[in-house]
Amino acid sequence: MDLEKGQAGAHNSSAAGGPLTSSDDTEDDDNDDDDNHGAPDLAHQRIEDMVPGHSLDRELSRTRDVESIRTIETRHTVRSKVSRVFSRQSRKSNAGDGLKHARIPETDLDAGVVGWDSQDDPAMPLNFPPAKKWLLVALLSAITFVTPFASSILSPGIANLLQDFGESSSIVGAMTVSIYLLGYVVGPMFLAPMSEIYGRRPILGLANISFCCWQIGCALSPNIVALIIFRFLSGVGGSGCLTLGGGLIADIFRPEQRGFAMGMWLIGPIIGPTVGPLIGGFVAETIGWRWDFWLVLMIAVPITALIEIFNQETSYYILVKNKTARLCKQVGRDDLRSCYDTMTNLPGNKKASRGRILFNGLVRPLKMLFLSPIVLLLTLYMSFVYGALYLLFTTIPTVFEDTYGFNTGLTGLVYLGIGTGTTLGWVILTLYSDKTVIYLAKKNNGEFVPEMRLWMAIWFSWLMPITFFWYGWCAEYKVQWMSPILSFIPFGTGLMGLFMPINTYVV
Repeated sequence: MDLEKGQAGAHNSSAAGGPLTSSDDTEDDDNDDDDNHGAPDLAHQRIEDMVPGHSLDRELSRTRDVESIRTIETRHTVRSKVSRVFSRQSRKSNAGDGLKHARIPETDLDAGVVGWDSQDDPAMPLNFPPAKKWLLVALLSAITFVTPFASSILSPGIANLLQDFGESSSIVGAMTVSIYLLGYVVGPMFLAPMSEIYGRRPILGLANISFCCWQIGCALSPNIVALIIFRFLSGVGGSGCLTLGGGLIADIFRPEQRGFAMGMWLIGPIIGPTVGPLIGGFVAETIGWRWDFWLVLMIAVPITALIEIFNQETSYYILVKNKTARLCKQVGRDDLRSCYDTMTNLPGNKKASRGRILFNGLVRPLKMLFLSPIVLLLTLYMSFVYGALYLLFTTIPTVFEDTYGFNTGLTGLVYLGIGTGTTLGWVILTLYSDKTVIYLAKKNNGEFVPEMRLWMAIWFSWLMPITFFWYGWCAEYKVQWMSPILSFIPFGTGLMGLFMPINTYVV
């Protein structure tokens, strides 16, 4: 069947003017000068296009007149995005939305190139039915809620676990929460390049299953050292959905459709860290802090099972690579190659080894970090901001239990202040981020520069110190308990106002 489809695809592509021709060929030719620096990283480019606002940035960078910017502005309204996302249009009808889409590379056996059978190939993730796409987004959002939820659920129960383990150091207690974030940092360094070798589906499944298993280790920890180790490993497993989720969404949605999908996916990381302490406080007070992990396990297992049942491989490179292997066996040809081999090829069209792919995945973030001063400075700044966030998570139980006499359950409710702020920031950025960039481009004679993404972040950054002074003075002078809770709202708003623009700018 693959052979017949491949021949049909080759016939179609020949009629269209070649297997790999596209409307963007002229743009591709402009990049020929970069061949000396190795093959282009197409996978990374797709991830860039996935980030909310990045496709808009690329359009604006090519636009020089104000009238064209007005056209882009109309197309990027929230109402227009929602309408396009939920509309069940075919690929041909989508072509009438005013956006030019690069052609999908098709199979041409005469040239020895294996691609997709046609532009409407149902095996191509972009052509998945809308119901399948949104089911994947829903499941991905669910598991991406659980892992940040697990990061903070233990916060209100720190005092209880220190008492159970006979430990008096508050620093050690704080490590049980913060060590989870170290796992978040280490995990993507290995999971991302492994997904390029083995595919998104198996790596995501492995990460989710390991996350579930480490919850058992946390719940049964005999001492605090074991708990810290298991929490770190939980963070590594929990980072899988955050690492691979963006790539999965980029695989199944076209650029103009990804903003809304990304918004749905980001709901989990936004509300998860806030809901965690809220529930964890009552759990620790009533049935014990160990049940925090059993609760996470009970939520994560069914979601992981559903993902294993309904998830499909979406990596173009892996899908076509497997198809190439099947065709080689069927037709007895060893010269067939995938149309996506340039993603992992070295200069001179030499195919990269698995070790080389893994090495590139580890080195690429470090190159960005140390060779770009602005990336280094923004990374240091966001590291400080997230450190301050989890500092608040660990100080809230002490302040509100010792100063205001809250019990563990009521202490969990305090985290709603941060949650309210993050939700407010998310709404503001969703509504006004793209509009602000378009406005600044108009003021700059129609010329877009990436630094325009940072304009809103500058104003949101002023909200962070407000919380520190407000919260600190209220705790010092024992001001009525509602005031310090309200002080967390500016912090949450500023956190989202910094994270989203900086993330979009860096990518």
